[in-house]
Amino acid sequence: MRALDIKLLRDFARLWAQALAIALVVAGGVATLILAVGSYRSLDETRAAYYERYRFGDVFATARRAPRALIDEIAAIPGVAAVDARIARLALLDIPDYPEPATGQLISLPQIGEPTLNRLYMRAGRLPEPERSGEVVVNEAFAKAHGFTPGSRFSAILNGRKWELQIVGVALSPEFIYAVGPGDIMPDDRRFAVIWMPEKAIASAYDLDDAFSSVSVKLLYGASEREIIMRLDAVLDRYGGGAAYGRKDQRSHAWVDHELDMLKSMSRTLPPIFLLVSAFLVNLTLSRLVALEREQIGLMKALGYRNAGIVMHYLKFVILIVMSGLVIGGGAGTWLGMYVTNLFGGLFFHFPFLVFARSPDLYVIAAGLSLVAAVIGAFRALSEVVSLPPAVAMQPPAPPRFRRLLPFSSARFVSQSSLMMLRNITRHPVRAAMTTLGMALATAILVVSLFMRDTMEQLIDVTYFLADRQDATVSFVERRPQNVVVQIARLPGVLAAEPYREVSVRIRNGNSERRILISGRPSDADLNRIIDTDLRLVALPEAGLAISSMLARILDVEVGDTVEIDLLDGARRTVSLPVTALVEDYFGIRGMMDAQALARMMREAPAVNSVNVSLDQNMRELFYGAVKTLPVVSGLALQRVSLVNFRELIGIFITTMAGIYTGLAAVIAFGVVYVSARISLSERARELASLRVLGFTRGEVLRILLVELALVTLIALPPGWGIGYGLAWVMKTQLAGELMRVRGTVAHSSYVLASAIVIAAAVLSALVVRRRVYQLDFVSVLKTRD
Repeated sequence: MRALDIKLLRDFARLWAQALAIALVVAGGVATLILAVGSYRSLDETRAAYYERYRFGDVFATARRAPRALIDEIAAIPGVAAVDARIARLALLDIPDYPEPATGQLISLPQIGEPTLNRLYMRAGRLPEPERSGEVVVNEAFAKAHGFTPGSRFSAILNGRKWELQIVGVALSPEFIYAVGPGDIMPDDRRFAVIWMPEKAIASAYDLDDAFSSVSVKLLYGASEREIIMRLDAVLDRYGGGAAYGRKDQRSHAWVDHELDMLKSMSRTLPPIFLLVSAFLVNLTLSRLVALEREQIGLMKALGYRNAGIVMHYLKFVILIVMSGLVIGGGAGTWLGMYVTNLFGGLFFHFPFLVFARSPDLYVIAAGLSLVAAVIGAFRALSEVVSLPPAVAMQPPAPPRFRRLLPFSSARFVSQSSLMMLRNITRHPVRAAMTTLGMALATAILVVSLFMRDTMEQLIDVTYFLADRQDATVSFVERRPQNVVVQIARLPGVLAAEPYREVSVRIRNGNSERRILISGRPSDADLNRIIDTDLRLVALPEAGLAISSMLARILDVEVGDTVEIDLLDGARRTVSLPVTALVEDYFGIRGMMDAQALARMMREAPAVNSVNVSLDQNMRELFYGAVKTLPVVSGLALQRVSLVNFRELIGIFITTMAGIYTGLAAVIAFGVVYVSARISLSERARELASLRVLGFTRGEVLRILLVELALVTLIALPPGWGIGYGLAWVMKTQLAGELMRVRGTVAHSSYVLASAIVIAAAVLSALVVRRRVYQLDFVSVLKTRD
């Protein structure tokens, strides 16, 4: 082994604590990168494999009643590879020992064989026998929520008639990876079921013999989705067809996309912070090592070692630190990535299997970025090695030049120890600034992780208590005359009832177009209110359209601009409407109109799709029982249950991610303070030993060292708050999607908690340094020249 390599190993063993602190920060950057990108790739590959193996459709459409003879006509559309026509209907469910009404999405199974598209993954049991009308297959999440197994029974109201159904199988479908019932925001596995039953049974219940009401289409590679949607709409138009749509508008696929985009955004925001801090720590440690070994460097040059060999020697030291960080971060990131993948795959989504992607290129990228950051950090120290002539290097460095720190006598105002501390900070302003920046970045990461919790609480307050204040929403199979509101208001326990109408449209401005729902509500609506971007109530005008602020950004419109509306319900035509208000809603993108104005635009008598109600909580069970007897009701959404589900699902995710990033931020804070303290102790060992000889106690000597670090930590907190708020704004912007958005809200308590965690990490590192100071052998230190 070469002499320099032996020296390298000795240096690494001597500075193991500082090397480990830097390696842990590097590991934090590697872990966050592998965690975010790895879990994203795993979930994305899982979804792709699931879609391919079980033939998930590309284009979807509905119709009121379309003859099966149209299947051949749809299959003949250029670019269509496969067609699967079926019957799909919503039904109210009556579950034993469960008072609340549930909703079932009924889907027909072909008489022979499996569906052409959107095939089932059978988790248990079997498919129903075609001739047995009461046999069904249910989705796994619903079965688990109620403890159902093959052989369990429940009831459903199909077209006004109550059917007794027996479960013979439990399955999963690529069409319902994220299953949300009508009127709900979050999945509710206890109150929403996907039910597959023989086509003959559903057709007889809904009078759809030799007909279908839903169709899925698989496209050939390179086919134009837009062209096929137009052709499909033209085919189904005369049969009450709803507008066809692609995968991006399919609810389950869109939600999976949104969650994956969130993971991708995290991979772009946080890892650079860890790499920046690791570069600073490498610069700090290597600069001190070069300063301590100044004489040895000069001697090596005098003995014939070239600059390149000496530089490579110190680069190897950096590489050893980075490799240690890669091993720790790679292992931690892989484990955390698998944990998050399982969390998403089992909590949010319903996959039959998970593909864990261990991409070698991801580890290579993490290694490359970490090494580049460390080399950049080491550049200044390495340039000193190259520029140092042997004769100069073998001489002691020139003593530092001090000057009066304050323009007046400080004895009355500042203690001698405090003055020494301030003088040392001004002696190394760059290092003090970088230490402050490192602590500020640790604080910022904590603020960002806590921001996710704060913004979700704000979202809950606005959505569930300020805007949507109803207790329940009763949805109907088809639109009903507005007098149905009076009938619902007469049900037991109903305190107030308000009509709600939704119309499917395409909204367009120039080349920007989206498919949305326009909701109509009374001008005096109090249960379901509209909130603007300043969280103030919006009174809908008698004419015009209010749209989501997110939709306004997509279409690039403002209040006063005019948009084109393609009506997709009833008589299809195109109208132009002025944008009269921008509203704040956190889920989806939509338009809002006065109910009378919407009826005039649709050229129909006022009608409703659903009714929002306020309930007497003491009479809820009577209300549930009454709803179960109504044949026209397709579902009942409960705000109380939705809020509980939202808190459970989002709470687990927020707690998990905040815990991960809190731990990583604490690693940064500890690493920065510890390395800075050890460097300061190494530089000032002779000075501190002299103070001990002069009669200073260990506590007084320690205070000189630690008060400096405490001051730097406290100075770093306000910039950390500012950087954290800026990163929270970046995170808010990147997480903003068409399905869900958040506000840029950081609570004061989050700043306090972030600061407390950073201070606690600093105190922990101070305790470690305290042990070093107490073990300082000042006699041996005073014998050395440096």
